[in-house]
Amino acid sequence: MSGDLVIVNGARTAFGAFGGGLAGLSATDLAVAASKEAISRSGVDPEAVDQVIMGNVLQTSKDAIYLARHVALRSGLKTETPGLIINLLCGSGMQAVANAEMLIDAGHAEVVLAGGTDSLSQTPYISWGTRWGGRMGKMELWDGLDIRDTYAGCSMGETAENLREKFNISREEQDKFALESQQKAKVAMDKGHLREEIVPIEIKEKKGVKTVLQDEHARPDTTLEGLAKLKPAFRKDGTVTAGNACGIVDGAAALVVTKAKTAEKLNLKPLTRVVSWAVTGVPPEIMGIGPVPAIPLALERAKLTLDQMDLIEINEAFAAQYLACEKELKLDRSKVNVNGGAIAIGHPFGATGARLLLSTSLELHRRKARYSIVSACVGGGMGIAMILERV
Repeated sequence: MSGDLVIVNGARTAFGAFGGGLAGLSATDLAVAASKEAISRSGVDPEAVDQVIMGNVLQTSKDAIYLARHVALRSGLKTETPGLIINLLCGSGMQAVANAEMLIDAGHAEVVLAGGTDSLSQTPYISWGTRWGGRMGKMELWDGLDIRDTYAGCSMGETAENLREKFNISREEQDKFALESQQKAKVAMDKGHLREEIVPIEIKEKKGVKTVLQDEHARPDTTLEGLAKLKPAFRKDGTVTAGNACGIVDGAAALVVTKAKTAEKLNLKPLTRVVSWAVTGVPPEIMGIGPVPAIPLALERAKLTLDQMDLIEINEAFAAQYLACEKELKLDRSKVNVNGGAIAIGHPFGATGARLLLSTSLELHRRKARYSIVSACVGGGMGIAMILERV
């Protein structure tokens, strides 16, 4: 970990609602749109990009195994530029940047395009064993979105319920936090902050061309009364609902990263410096607590304290999950997810980490602030955190 990796610039697609405006585009299509814009905004010559690293959690198209390589080829990079797909589940977009740093530190690349993408709308149903015929004529379909952790024996939503019980978090607390996320996202949209991150995508329809340039999952008219009416999604007596959990969406985000000296040599103007990062494990049945050990570890490696962080981004997988982390870390909520989080904006698994890094980099410049820490819980019982400094 050299501490001199910089994020030059980046871009993301709008996050399309489940079955919404971007449902017809593959994860590769989405990543190409974000990547082309990231390269353009960074000012880097496409010929200078040595590697593509893309996080992708759900392989949802016929050509998904070629995703990162196709992103390289379709984004105008030289034929010699390889592409690598990685999967750290919800931390994939952030881990792509961490992998880029390791690659650059090893001397195998100078400029890397890193990010992530997922099309949850295109997630297929799967018939295991059908290739060899159904037993006694029986065929079953399995929903590819049922990302149950078979080791822990529970779904991601159930891990949030486990945290809710462990930390005595009420339904009202969760709904209030979900409302705050929606309200902050609305303010950010009205100010154009989210629009600043987004590359418009034109979608051909029967009646003409539709441009998708705004996150579709956000519900600015959300009320506590409306949230209170929603039924529990994972347990009959539970408190986790569709309203206080992250949105299932489609989207991609991409960042151009390099060393500070290389940026200077290429006349690039970076947004932020990656100070440190950390990945660690937690019990899978409470995977949402992942940021609690990951954040202190990243701070320790940077020789910084939580009080020195001007901004904090923690992926809102579930309100209960965030609130558990807040209680354990004693977070100042006024610094957290200032432009709204995944409850409002949505969470395309592979893209979210890169989206958070881009969003907080831009916000550091708006506020002329110095440090931000970005973190996410990770399915299977992990947490990832990364500290950025404005340059």
